[in-house]
Amino acid sequence: MTKPKLTYFDAPVSRGEECRLALHVAGVDFEDDRVKQADWPAAKAAAPYGAVPVFTMPGHRPLAHSNAILTLIGREWGLHPTDNFEAARHEGVMAYVEEMRHHVGPSMRIKDEAEKKSAREKIAAEYLPVWATNLEKQLSDPFIGEKLNVADIKLYMGVRWFKSGVVDHIPATVFDKFPKLVRHHDAVAADPRIAAWRAKF
Repeated sequence: MTKPKLTYFDAPVSRGEECRLALHVAGVDFEDDRVKQADWPAAKAAAPYGAVPVFTMPGHRPLAHSNAILTLIGREWGLHPTDNFEAARHEGVMAYVEEMRHHVGPSMRIKDEAEKKSAREKIAAEYLPVWATNLEKQLSDPFIGEKLNVADIKLYMGVRWFKSGVVDHIPATVFDKFPKLVRHHDAVAADPRIAAWRAKF
């Protein structure tokens, strides 16, 4: 191995894509290892905790879990605060994005469409507005800190999931009443490095 490798599913979504974006924004030449469905059993068996993304750097053991990967990328390549308290604040935002994913995730496994619709509507009406309200307090407008960092990229991916309209029964407008969160999403999306990566896939 001569350069870092990021292993994730062959899809521009979720935890793996935010790590890819962070590496691209940092200007890191990395191997974009995209796992096909047929190769998933082998990748799962090789992963530290049986899940992806997995980040591997020359001379080091594979690293798993997106927040750990993002924090390392940020520290190594200047996309994470050097002040310990500010870094912890950013890591808190990343943990809060994961909390949201864990809250919404069970609804993706509901088979009955009426039950799923009810669960998603409740998430949209009750959970996501509180989530967004709390995040607005953390934003310096447009970013979490003074410049784009890995926590910004993770938050962008979390918000994009809903604004893209792909989550059934949760309107793409769910965050429209939260202007700082919307400006944050739009500012990250408009960053030339983010836009260039997204244009490739």
